Amino acid sequence: MIPLRDENPITHPPIVTVTLIILNCLVFLYQVSLGPAEERFVLAYAAVPAELFHLESGIGDPWIPAWMTVFTSMFLHGSWLHLGGNMLYLWIFGDNIEDVMGHGRFILFYLLTGIVAVFSHAFAAPESTMPMIGASGAISGVLGAYLLLFPSARVRVLFFFGFFIRTIYVPAAIVLGLWIVLQVFNAAFNLGGEGGGVAWFAHVGGFLAGLVLIKIFQRPMRAHRLWI
Repeated sequence: MIPLRDENPITHPPIVTVTLIILNCLVFLYQVSLGPAEERFVLAYAAVPAELFHLESGIGDPWIPAWMTVFTSMFLHGSWLHLGGNMLYLWIFGDNIEDVMGHGRFILFYLLTGIVAVFSHAFAAPESTMPMIGASGAISGVLGAYLLLFPSARVRVLFFFGFFIRTIYVPAAIVLGLWIVLQVFNAAFNLGGEGGGVAWFAHVGGFLAGLVLIKIFQRPMRAHRLWI
């Protein structure tokens, strides 16, 4: 089941959401333009748990301090499919969360849930030397917030059942509920934190952070005219 779009109107343009999508795409285009040097670039800016906890050093080039990779890793992706999947989810669900927060709050929310996601993965595998990249941790926070605020929103999905393929509308609670159940299931069976090259604990951690932080970052209704 792949989400295609939601029926959940917004009242303000999703400037931050669109900017994040553009930035992620530009960074990836730069990555692939590097050719053989791409791997070195990714290693330099990816988050490595063992380096974050000072258990290892020198895994990537020391271009920036290890703590900064918590942020830079959010803008790196491993493939077109990795990028496309993440940006699709951000495009569908990010605009509504930005709409209820305002631009400034949404940026902070996005980065904070991304930080929680990185460290959720790092604590699950503190000795890991495998680089972690991708926006999915921060986007997981967006999904958690969306599930809490808009569980009944209609989401158009591409539904697969064997050779049967069609588009249908289902509540966001089903789409995102099934998504997080899958993440938790995979995390439980990959306690080392690196199952299949996917940071499952980052997804779970980011999602939970979104559930918790949305009530803090949600813009009070009385401040509607002060939307920033």
